[in-house]
Amino acid sequence: MPDLLTPALPEIDVRPGALTDVLVDVEDADLVLALPVGPDAPVPTAGPVAAALSALGQDPAALTAAWEPSTKAGSVTTIPLVPGERGVRTLLLVGTGAGTPQDLRAAGAAVGRAVKARSHLVTTLGSGAGVGAASAVVEGLVLGGYSTPRWGATEATAPVRSLTFAGRYDERVLTRSALRCRATMLARNLAVTPSNIKNPAWMAAQARTLGRRHGLEVSVRNDADLRREGFGGLLAVGGGSDSPPRLVELAWTPEGAGDDTPHVVLVGKGITFDTGGLDIKPAEAMLAMKTDMSGSAIVLAVLAACRDLEVPVRVTGLLALAENAVSGSSYRPGDVITQYGGRRVEIGNTDAEGRLVMADALAYADAELDPDVLVDIATLTGAATLALGRGMAPVYATDERLGRALQAAATATGEALWPFPLVEDYRAAIDSELADVNHIASGKVGGGSITAALFLREFVGGRRWAHLDIAGAGRSDKDSGHLTRGATGFGARLLLTYLEGVR
Repeated sequence: MPDLLTPALPEIDVRPGALTDVLVDVEDADLVLALPVGPDAPVPTAGPVAAALSALGQDPAALTAAWEPSTKAGSVTTIPLVPGERGVRTLLLVGTGAGTPQDLRAAGAAVGRAVKARSHLVTTLGSGAGVGAASAVVEGLVLGGYSTPRWGATEATAPVRSLTFAGRYDERVLTRSALRCRATMLARNLAVTPSNIKNPAWMAAQARTLGRRHGLEVSVRNDADLRREGFGGLLAVGGGSDSPPRLVELAWTPEGAGDDTPHVVLVGKGITFDTGGLDIKPAEAMLAMKTDMSGSAIVLAVLAACRDLEVPVRVTGLLALAENAVSGSSYRPGDVITQYGGRRVEIGNTDAEGRLVMADALAYADAELDPDVLVDIATLTGAATLALGRGMAPVYATDERLGRALQAAATATGEALWPFPLVEDYRAAIDSELADVNHIASGKVGGGSITAALFLREFVGGRRWAHLDIAGAGRSDKDSGHLTRGATGFGARLLLTYLEGVR
């Protein structure tokens, strides 16, 4: 079985010299060259790229006439070559569209897929185009080269082994982008692990392993601890399963941190499988439910990347882990449970379980961890998917500056967020006659993602808080661009980018 916790990254090298010299210096029998094709000149007939093509025995003008390479972002024209003294076996002409970061990410992803498991790639994609463009190219190349683990295989299919950028690049930017991609791949690996392997205890064990590897403090509350301390949401949701719930706490503290170092708490939903409970899901809706712990996988992956990226703030991650199963001990619609901190909640539908485990973790963070910022991420509501589809996620924030910072990080990483409102007029929809609050909205108010966010807000006190509902963006129905079918790891790169910028 492949090592899920150590996704393979290419060795990255930057060679600022002429492309012809770079190709001479690279000694590899399985060498691929990827060159950009833009709308102004499908294949340059002059300059360093043309010189490199000539050195490979190719006439740029004849190449364009014979192959008619497309300039559409992400299109790839594959030209096999007879290896000569330059050693290139395959030439890829890659459409870059208008050259925006989004186009370059698509171009990189197409190349990443084309060279998956190959030995060495040399490319000039994004050369001299700036930090955002270079990051987008790396994101495309690395994530496009990702393969979902196959159980029974001894090794995962890896991205290209070595990656040489020929031209003007900031190597630190490339390396840091690759590290954020590794966090995304780690989150994907955890989320696609089958639920007969993955339960709350298994996730807690992965957290302990990653904590040892990456310099994190890790503590795990088992079901006895949760009962003693009053985590009623986790206990209710996990009560129907033979696999008891867990709350995992991970902490990153940068070197030299003091009392004035900002503290960010991240909370991730960790439903390791969701049947819907007694309000059981239809069969087809259960097929993707092994990925219902994607929020916790993303938070764990983010914490595991903090040391390598030298994140400058204190970060605590809370993984709220439970399996929502069906048995005689399952919680019921109409029950009243007591969340951490004493707030009583009337249960409206057992298939809205994620907000209950999240409420426990958020209330604990508010009461005990004293964060400057509190952010949660969860595959929470089908309403988010109905509103925005698979391409972006709603973000809710009680603080405008926090919301803008997360949106800026999302723009930089191509993980699109759209600001949604916390509509005060909808708050009455979660009133309860039996308890402090109902956990789903009554009546026909609609706005299911909004009312879920309003419920979560009940447990954050007066903290600066943001909520990312990734029910749509956290899963992909097909291989597309830098995404693979299944879990996407959406949010890992944007949260790391946000944390790197907190001061």
